[in-house]
Amino acid sequence: MRRSRRALIALALTSAVVLSGCSRAADDRPLVIVSTNILGDVVGELVGDQAEVVTLMKPNADPHSFEISAQAAARLRSADLVVSNGLGLEEGLQQHLDAADAAGVRAFVAGDVIDVLDYRAGDAAGLPDSHFWTDPGRMLDVVDALEPLLGAMTGVDPAEVTANTGAYRAELERLDDEMTEAFGGIPAERRALVTNHHVFGYLAQRFDFAVVGAIIPGGTTLAAPSASDLADLVTAVEETGVPTIFAESSSPDRLVQALASEANVHVRVVELFTESLTEPDGGAPDYLSMMRVNTERITTGLSS
Repeated sequence: MRRSRRALIALALTSAVVLSGCSRAADDRPLVIVSTNILGDVVGELVGDQAEVVTLMKPNADPHSFEISAQAAARLRSADLVVSNGLGLEEGLQQHLDAADAAGVRAFVAGDVIDVLDYRAGDAAGLPDSHFWTDPGRMLDVVDALEPLLGAMTGVDPAEVTANTGAYRAELERLDDEMTEAFGGIPAERRALVTNHHVFGYLAQRFDFAVVGAIIPGGTTLAAPSASDLADLVTAVEETGVPTIFAESSSPDRLVQALASEANVHVRVVELFTESLTEPDGGAPDYLSMMRVNTERITTGLSS
């Protein structure tokens, strides 16, 4: 009986060692930490399960204001690669990104590899627009620049990253074609956008829209509109006759609802997923789904 008990104990210890070894093996994968959940989704598509991909921004968060714990900030400095949006988007996170960079952590900033647009109006006029992902063509540029960095990490098979990248590029090109066809059906006089803040500059350039204005005139949701800002926007809405105003899912839509009422015209308020992905059942669990949902809602909102 004693020998049997010792055998069970020995077996349990052996199992514990094996499981511990498995855990260490999983932890031996390179660590990629990504700031926003949009970029986190894209990085995951490219590298697959060859790396541990940690996304700092939770679903439905506002990228301008989200913050991280001290533990998460410390882990940034142990990453093999840190991927961020840049262009001033991660306002609540930038100090931690800078600290990781100062510590010698390899960094990839999406804003460094795209053709950057500047804001044209509001307090942010002349500053770089951070919302490049509303144009799938810019996301293609990011994907192409990420491929060699991800493939060069120790423990990653570059051929698999190349294959994943090729497949995802095809999806992005298909998305671009779908958006071009859908938006092409919107009458020219209705190709105007009003939203919470300036987030559609890249989409407008790529697909020939006019950005009539934004409730919050700057490039960040942390700004606040003045009475004159709202008055100017009411005038623009009345003059252009836009049938729909778009509210971002990451920002409260009270201001949009107030504007719709103040304009004294029938204006619908439609929610879009522009700055954050959602939970799996929230309507925009990944970048491709987010863009397709937004395309359908913009097309319907401006065509009917």
